[in-house]
Formats: sequence, structure tokens, C-alpha cells
Amino acid sequence: MEESRVVENPESRFSAVLASAAGLPGVRIDRAAYLRKTLARRCSEEEIRRAIDETPAAAGIPREVLDKAADDSIRYETAKASALSAAAGLPGFIALPATVPADMAQYFGHMLRIAQKLAYLYSWPDLFSRDGDGADDATKGILTLFFGVMFGTQSANAAVGQISSMMAKEVARKLPQQALTKGVVYPVVKKVASYLGVEMTKQTFAKTVSKAIPVVGAAVSGGLTFTTYRPMARRLKKHLSGLDLAEPAQPTPGREPSPA
Repeated sequence: MEESRVVENPESRFSAVLASAAGLPGVRIDRAAYLRKTLARRCSEEEIRRAIDETPAAAGIPREVLDKAADDSIRYETAKASALSAAAGLPGFIALPATVPADMAQYFGHMLRIAQKLAYLYSWPDLFSRDGDGADDATKGILTLFFGVMFGTQSANAAVGQISSMMAKEVARKLPQQALTKGVVYPVVKKVASYLGVEMTKQTFAKTVSKAIPVVGAAVSGGLTFTTYRPMARRLKKHLSGLDLAEPAQPTPGREPSPA
């Protein structure tokens, strides 16, 4: 009975899917490699080096440059997520028990990818350790809040803004563990996780219906991903770009601005 209650708890359901998605191959973004590649056409070598060693904001990279890079990443991840979602829709009704959970994990995996990319562009620190270990509690907390922003929850917006202000004020290079795991933001993380668990169930149902008819189901599934993923990614981009952490440092007097 106790196990059943855990499974049915929306917060636990979301946390389990988040953990599964984070463990999928290709989900974790190498911060340094991503920043170097995405800024290569727009920034000087010195700006790129400082963006990696510190943050894009500390490097003084203009907001419009970061916004263009973010838009490119959103387009890429949206196209990739939609194509894979459509492919997962092909088996049809007989394969539903296998494809629906996999598709949901895959969808959340792509949400994790764009969340990391946008976070790194707008000066958040590395979210995953380099030794390949699972996400720590602070990372799970901030990713939950990022997802909450993508789903349009105001409490998540406020909490992410609060964390950003803490880090900007302290010039912190790591997530504030205490605030995200035990402090003032933690109750918001739990509330947002519960909300996302409910929303996730609704999405699972929608995808189940869309996959009931082969081929047609593939088109509907891919379209459903396209129409939901891109607006959510843009919502996160808009929020992160306006936070304290993303405010570019003032350029050194006499310094030539880099071409956009």
C-alpha cells in the first residue's frame, strides 16, 4: 500500500522521470564545448575563453549575441525532438506500453538539453559534475524550477529569479545548495515538482491517444512535440535572459566590440 502511494504521488512521479531523462545518452551538455561552438561565429577568442572560464556575462558578451545563439539552439533542439517524437509514434497501438514511457523520457531529455544550453548562455554554472555521477539535489532542484518556468508556473519564475539574485550578489560559481535543498526555495521546488507530475500525466495521455493509429499517429505525435516544445523553450529563454546573472559586464574603455 505504501509503495502504491509513492508511485501515485505526482512529485515522486516527476522526480523519477527527471532522473531517468538525465541518464539518457546525449542528454548532458558539455558546458565548455557548447559555449565554444555556439559562440565561435559571434565572439572573439578572448571572449569565448572568458565565457568558459567565468561566464558569458563576465565576458561582457552583448545580450543580443546571446539571444541569437539561444534562438539557434532552440530551433535545433525543437527540430530534433519533433523528429524523434514522430519516429517513436510509428509502431502504433500494439507497441504503446513500450513507446509511450520511452517517448516521454525522450521528450523530457530534450527539455533538459535546451534547459542546460540556455542556462549556460545566460551565465548559470555547470549543472552536472564531470565525473558522470547523477545530478545532486541542488541540480535536481534548479532543473525542476527551470521546467516549471517552461510550463508557465509563476512560483517557479519567482524562485529562479531569487536564486539568480543570490548568485549574482555573491558572484557564486556554484548553485546555492542550502537554498535549493533545505532553505526558502525548497518548498517551491516540491510544489513545482508536484504540479509537473500532474501535467506529465496529462501529456502522457495525449501522446497515448496520438499513437493509437500508426503513421497518422506519428505525424500527430511529432506535431504535438513541435507545438509544445518550442514555446516552452522560448519561455525559459525570455526568463533567463532578463535575470541578474545574465547582465553583461561593462566593456573595458577603448575595447573594440566583437562582431555579432
